[in-house]
Amino acid sequence: METPVISCSPDVMGGTHVFSGTRVPVQTLLDYLEAGESIDDFLEGFPSVSRDQVIAFLEQAKDRLVADVS
Repeated sequence: METPVISCSPDVMGGTHVFSGTRVPVQTLLDYLEAGESIDDFLEGFPSVSRDQVIAFLEQAKDRLVADVS
């Protein structure tokens, strides 16, 4: 079984959606991208998150958005 990209637990960051195995909220990535920062900038600031996790999250978000508008 594949490890989930994001997790949510009341014991971790009060239930905020975070990248699995970290305490880094996925909202932080979105904030970086919205501000014009790159994925590399985000990864430099949050080394506990892997590039694979970021790409998988963005792909899942894209797939859900496309499914919702279809």
